[in-house]
Amino acid sequence: MGRERARHWRRQNSKLMPDADANEVLQLVYGSYAADSLGVRNERFKEQLRQAAAKFSAHDYFGFDPATEPPPRDVPEECVCETLNERGRRRCIKCRKRLTMTTRYALWQDALIGSYMGEQHGVRLGTSYAEVIKWLNIMRPYPKVDGEDAWSVYDAMYAVTHVVYTLNSYSCYKLSPRWLAAEYAFLKQNLTQAIAWEDPETMGEFLDTLKSFGLSDSHPLIVKGMKYLLATQNADGSWGDMEAEDVYERYHPTWTAIDGLRAYSWRGTRLSFPKLAPLLRTTPHH
Repeated sequence: MGRERARHWRRQNSKLMPDADANEVLQLVYGSYAADSLGVRNERFKEQLRQAAAKFSAHDYFGFDPATEPPPRDVPEECVCETLNERGRRRCIKCRKRLTMTTRYALWQDALIGSYMGEQHGVRLGTSYAEVIKWLNIMRPYPKVDGEDAWSVYDAMYAVTHVVYTLNSYSCYKLSPRWLAAEYAFLKQNLTQAIAWEDPETMGEFLDTLKSFGLSDSHPLIVKGMKYLLATQNADGSWGDMEAEDVYERYHPTWTAIDGLRAYSWRGTRLSFPKLAPLLRTTPHH
């Protein structure tokens, strides 16, 4: 099924449009990398992506440049009037409504995913993965549920799971808890919060990443999380809001829940980028 979808995607995306913007290039890199991973390759299209990607900066892709600064606090989210405003603006240039700032954890997560996918696919998206992950210690300590606004905590949870995913090649490898002691502790401390929020999508990622640290299916946290997922499965076998108009709100919770429930054939204990091991050994933990 995966290869059939990859072939379909390749047919739909056989040529890059010359006016593709940074976000379109980013999304095409994700799709092309997925197709490659399923054995459906197109080297000519990848070369087109390389050339197009070089026209844009890290700021174009992620809202900041990880080579020179950590994830900032002054990047506005899209306005309710659907206008994208430049960094630093507090009110929308179109409707003048006050803007909400994107959390630095959400920015970091996007940069982690984009730089990882680009590097794995051989298409540089304005920065390297090493330049993004180097801010690991700056992003610690992570916010507490009872200490900051819920969105910061929620975005921190997803940033942490994607630190794990990008360092273990999305559940190919196990990780030593010693390498990411702060993240391992954060995940264990906050797993039950997903139940309180009635959020199977987050639970799936928590289970998935904690298993990569070595927690077995018999561990109390894993048992609790798996029972919650099984209790919240929809009648059609999926997870998430069955009435949601955005398909992402249907497929992504299902994807993460399946990942949280299934067993893995780990390919050993290692990092997706072994050269980053010294960074993890020398980074203090809070």
